[in-house]
Formats: sequence, C-alpha cells, structure tokens
Amino acid sequence: MPLLVMKFGGTSVADLGRIKNAALKVKREVERGYDVIVIVSAMSGKTNELVGWVEQTSPLFDAREYDAVVSSGENVTAGLMALTLQEMDIPARSWQGWQVPIQTTSAHSAARFVDIPRENIDAKFAEGFKVAVVAGFQGVSPEGRITTLGRGGSDTTAVAFAAAFGAERCDIYTDVDGVYTTDPRITSKARKLEKIAFEEMLELASLGAKVLQTRSVELAMRYKVRLRVLSSFEDTDENSGTLVCDEDEIMESKAVSGVAYSRDEAKMTLVKVQDRPGIAAAIFGPLAEAGVNVDMIVQNISELADGGAYTDMTFSCPTNQVMRAQKAMEDARASGAVNYSDLVVDTDVAKISVVGIGMRSHAGVAATMFKALAAENINIKVITTSEIKISVLVDRKYMELAVQALHDAFQLEKA
Repeated sequence: MPLLVMKFGGTSVADLGRIKNAALKVKREVERGYDVIVIVSAMSGKTNELVGWVEQTSPLFDAREYDAVVSSGENVTAGLMALTLQEMDIPARSWQGWQVPIQTTSAHSAARFVDIPRENIDAKFAEGFKVAVVAGFQGVSPEGRITTLGRGGSDTTAVAFAAAFGAERCDIYTDVDGVYTTDPRITSKARKLEKIAFEEMLELASLGAKVLQTRSVELAMRYKVRLRVLSSFEDTDENSGTLVCDEDEIMESKAVSGVAYSRDEAKMTLVKVQDRPGIAAAIFGPLAEAGVNVDMIVQNISELADGGAYTDMTFSCPTNQVMRAQKAMEDARASGAVNYSDLVVDTDVAKISVVGIGMRSHAGVAATMFKALAAENINIKVITTSEIKISVLVDRKYMELAVQALHDAFQLEKA
C-alpha cells in the first residue's frame, strides 16, 4: 500500500476536540487507500509544564530523568489519537519510541537518529492495521534509556520516518496554512507560496522562520523527502499548503522567495585586536567551546599602530548568548590567547535576510536590497552573503519597516 506520514503539532492536538479533528484528516487519507504513520507532539503547553516540574524538582537535573519526564507528553497524545481512530473504526495502534524502536545517540535532550527499523510497524500493517501513531520527539539510547531530540523534534521524527519507510510524502499539520513570503503579522501583502526549495526553506528556518524545525529540513533535503506544510484547522486537499521539495520540481524561480527576520540578535565588536595569523581561531575557538552560535563575521582592514598591525573583529550571536560570549573573550584575554582594547556590545539590533535560489541566475539583488533600505533611511551595520541569501544587521526599531520595504522592493506579493 502507498504510505503517508502525517505529523500533528501541539496546537493541532491541544484538546480532545482537536485530536478528533486531526483523526478525521487521517481517516480521510486511509479512505483514499493509504497506510498512514502519524507522528504526534505533546498537547499544547504540556512540554513546557513538564520541563517546569523538572526544573522545580531538580535545578541541576539528571538529563536521563529529564528525558523520562518530558517525553511522557507525546505518549499521552499517541494513545488518545489511537483510541480516537479506533472509535472511527480505523485499525490503529500507538507506538512509543522504544517500541519501534527509534534508535538514537545517548545525547540526552539533544539526541540524534541512528536507525529506525521497519520490521515491527511493517508487521502490524501486514496484520491489517491501517495507522501507526508514533510518539514524536523521542527514541531510545544504546543503553536502553529514553532519549529526546530537543525542541521541535517531532518535525524531525516525521521526516525520519518518511525517509525510513519511503513515504510518498510527509505532511506537517500546524497552526498556519503554509509557508509565506514573510510574516503575515508584519505585512498584509505576505503571500503563501505553493512550492519552495529545500535550500530556501532551510535558510528561512535558520534565519528565524518558525514554520519548520531546521533539523527536519536538513533531513528532508538529504533524503529527498517531499514535505507539505498545511493547516490543521482548515479543510485541505492534495493542493493545499506549501510543498517543500527539490529545486528540480520548481519550474522557474523569482530572484527572491522570502524575507526572514530575527529579532533577538546582538552585535559584538572586539576593538584593536592584534592582526596576526591564527587570531580568528584564537577568537572563535573559545566562543565555540562556550556554546556561542556565531553567525555574521566581519573583520576590518588592518591598521598599523604602536609598532604593530591591529584590526577590529565584529560578529553577531543570539542575545541570550551574549554573557557567555563576553566571559569566553575575557577568559581568552586573561590567558593571553587574545589581546584587545575593548569589547563593544550592541543588543539592540535585528537581522533581516532575503532568500532565494533565483539569486544564482539573477543579478542586482544586493543593489535592490540596499537601495530599498536606503530609501527608508535605514542604516546597515553588517552585511553577509551566500549563494542564495543576503543578510544585514539593522537597528531593531527599523525591523518591521525593513521587512515591509524589502517585500515591496522584490514584489513578493505577486506570484
């Protein structure tokens, strides 16, 4: 039988009414002739509640017990979904991660997939079951302990199952009806995309778009899993939502497909760093060891002063990692690994990015972007580029204006 994977996020299974609504969508696919693997998240808010209980009980918690607690939310949803389907006369069975078994690494709360054996679920389908409801976000370590994959892990679970079982498609049901050219809350001109390439979706997800978890898109791109993002709260058909697919499935691409933003960015500048071979490694090595996620990096032209060559090194990171970055740099200076005169921190910036595979074959994207921002008198602090992306840092107060201006400049409201 052809197979579909359907994933329902926390808002889609927030209560029994919504679980029934999701089950009706599964039933419709079964009636179309599919066997279905359903991946479910915990009911909305439940994971946060469980995490809170763990932190109240044990601030310096054992990660193995943390996983045992926070994974329980998905178990509840999986059982309720299977029961609801059974009430609809659909043969369904729930599966926890260890029952499949979803084999992962031992990195508790941040595990990664090792293997998903098909035998147990295939045997149930052979017995006449039509739906396997699998608890997302979880697996089992080589030591036999429950593991979790980190926040957003149910998306990754769904893609991994679609790859392992050769599913025709992986449908991600959420509280939005697809992927938009930008956040509709910022501009009413935002347009839902019919298709978007894996690479574009990966950039948008990493740049702040919350529709899909970055790891899930990476996995889908690697295994060529066709993803569809669509709403749990609307009537849908095979043409609904946004298809995330290989670039070859998209006939012709505009230069820019979307505008992404990240509000919680910080700009940090090391002033008057000695310019010598190995200085970049001496700076970014300690930052990596401290777990700081460095994004944009700019090094000024070297200048001669005090008998030596000096430069300024600027980089961006999430605002919640600024203190870690400061400590890493202070420790590096104390050890003599890095010498600088000052560390200047600006936590009042935002990152704005334009993304599109069409940039490879369209000239003038950067010029259009910079002219649009200049026309709104928005000063650019840092610029970085890649083959399909241009990102800038601007003052946070101009974030929404910048997004609107760029959306208009690239006429993204037009198909």
